[in-house]
Amino acid sequence: MSETDTKRPSQLFRNLSAKIASVPMILTAVFVFVGGTAWTIFYSFTNSKLLPRLNFVGIDQYERLWAAPRWQVAIENLAIYGVFSLVFSLVIGFLLAAMLDQKIRFEDTFRTIFLYPFALSFIVTGLVWQWLLNPDFGVQAVVRSLGWTGFDFNPLYNAQIVIYGILIAALWQGTGLIMCLMLAGLRGIDEDIWKAARVDGIPTWKTYLFIIIPMMRPVFITTLVIIAAGIVKVYDLVVAQTSGGPGIASEVPAKYVYDYMFHAQNLGQGFAASTMMLVTVIIVVVPWAYLEFGRRQRG
Repeated sequence: MSETDTKRPSQLFRNLSAKIASVPMILTAVFVFVGGTAWTIFYSFTNSKLLPRLNFVGIDQYERLWAAPRWQVAIENLAIYGVFSLVFSLVIGFLLAAMLDQKIRFEDTFRTIFLYPFALSFIVTGLVWQWLLNPDFGVQAVVRSLGWTGFDFNPLYNAQIVIYGILIAALWQGTGLIMCLMLAGLRGIDEDIWKAARVDGIPTWKTYLFIIIPMMRPVFITTLVIIAAGIVKVYDLVVAQTSGGPGIASEVPAKYVYDYMFHAQNLGQGFAASTMMLVTVIIVVVPWAYLEFGRRQRG
């Protein structure tokens, strides 16, 4: 028997107590999450209404889904919201973190102020920004009262730009968390790297762009996952600010699923929409996981 064969049983029983303790979590993940996902996909091929029923209709629910103007608007809004939320959250969060990393005075105060909105629920944030963006007594009314009577700023009442009004509220709430994650990453950079860059005469922006940011790759990956999760499940802000209006202009997939499953009592259509949301997540996650873990294995 080789030395490798003798090591395998010992590795199998290493940390046995921790492995036994993780069994309930594993079973929960398998039966609740995986099982629930499989159940949803299975019934998305039926014409279930108020209650699930085994009356298969093939891909009819998916054909109806992609033919629905409301779903098309929801996907378009999610794409716009997702791209801008991802870009602005990362950029603003990193810039704020870089400023706080300069050992400024009252750093703790500023950090608390920037992070405070994240402590609020999405419903509260949505209601606050619904008031702030109201043309009768919000930002527009305040600016006009100062003499700029031609100032026009009412995104929540304009179907063409309503999704950007929701985006403003989302950035206000979530950017503070991104700033804290980035600041933690910056504080983990060895001070000798900064000293070497200054000795070599490298400009600060080049140091950040070509040295610091590549070293913060794990932090950026964690941040991207957090932002992406928030993008896919965005629902509360939309309901609190616009309820999907004007008309269906601010519809998002999560609200579409909720409305069809609980208001329209059309489980089949709701299951089909939620399955497409899952497919969207898989399309994003699988290539990233392959590149991330495949690179580690090759290394």
